[in-house]
Amino acid sequence: MHDIRAIRDNPAAFVAGWSSRGVEEADGLVADLLRLDKELRAAQTAGQDALSKRNAASKLIGAAMAKKDMAEADRLKAEVETLKGDIAAAEEVEASVGKELRDLLAGLKNLAADDVPDGEDEAGNVEVSRWGTPREGGPAKDHADLGEALGLLDFEAAAKMSGSRFAVLKGQLARLERAVAQFMIDVQTDQHGYLEVASPYMVKAEAMFGTGQLPKFEEDLFRAGEHYLIPTAEVSLTNLVREQILPEGEIAQPIRMTALTPCFRAEAGSAGRDTRGLIRQHQFTKVELVSITRPEDSDAEHERMVGCAEAILQALELPYRKMLLCKGDMGFSARKTYDLEVWLPSQGTYREISSCSNCGDFQARRMDARFKRDGEKKTEFVHTLNGSGLAVGRTLVAIMENYQQDDGTIRVPAALAPYMGGLAQVG
Repeated sequence: MHDIRAIRDNPAAFVAGWSSRGVEEADGLVADLLRLDKELRAAQTAGQDALSKRNAASKLIGAAMAKKDMAEADRLKAEVETLKGDIAAAEEVEASVGKELRDLLAGLKNLAADDVPDGEDEAGNVEVSRWGTPREGGPAKDHADLGEALGLLDFEAAAKMSGSRFAVLKGQLARLERAVAQFMIDVQTDQHGYLEVASPYMVKAEAMFGTGQLPKFEEDLFRAGEHYLIPTAEVSLTNLVREQILPEGEIAQPIRMTALTPCFRAEAGSAGRDTRGLIRQHQFTKVELVSITRPEDSDAEHERMVGCAEAILQALELPYRKMLLCKGDMGFSARKTYDLEVWLPSQGTYREISSCSNCGDFQARRMDARFKRDGEKKTEFVHTLNGSGLAVGRTLVAIMENYQQDDGTIRVPAALAPYMGGLAQVG
């Protein structure tokens, strides 16, 4: 969320920033924000002035009555009643305009960092690096075909009980998925220093608002009564610092947290995209990485987080490329994002498997998450970062396709051998 004072002080920067992120008529939008801000401050001033006058008049009533000047006392009482009405009217305007301003601000995406490239969509993303050599040889089977042929992947049974975009994994394939997840969480905790957290899978609307899923993306969420199922553990992990003022000592080194959780997404607006297979499911498992930092530390922490995600792909020997997203392709809360895209032989292309974002103070403002520097009275907003370390289902897809063998079985990557009870292959 943005600070209206910053918009007031430099409106041109926000017009340019939102325009570069695809916001239409950004100049008109900023004009509306400034108009509402002006109306809100005018109502606040009017209410304060009326309150001050009422208090002064109330004091004079006693003095007039002490002098037995009843005419003056009656006049002052009438004035107080009028001022009460003025206060109520100002408060009504303040509440109405304030809500309109907050609602408008809540739906506006973050501004991009200075080094984020221009661009309208994924075509404007910039490749930073590549690792590994894509699989060569004959035609590669799709992971869905491989799994179904082995009798270990059942979409039909899942559809009968849950509908489309669900899957049933069986036997050795279910074990391989579990091995992937356990391997990831072990690497992120044991090697990279992330604190493992078992966090709720259901959260209140306030938590979704804090990380930017609400109000703009409600159609992408699953709701159960007053709670929402998390689309990613980013929501529950990041909200652990909501409405707190941390002493600087607690974030002198970034707070690093990770969680292995199921995730739930309605995938609204993705009709026709990856409708078959495990790539775009309503329910999937992911290892999430979240960092809380001081402002001056977040850029370096962002690079480190991406490296922690890359380490998983390298350990599994899966070819991938690192992409810097352009302004038009970044998520709502992000100020800078790197995507990692893994090679899928059946498609002959790279597909996203991790997205790591620095959100700056955007989410912190929505959550009121702050810190206080040593020796200072003023508080500052923390910076928040999040990333996939990695998406378990998509990693399983990449393993199935990159490690498929001529007889239709799937070789187990060496890094997963300790988790597979001696199995060298699946199938």
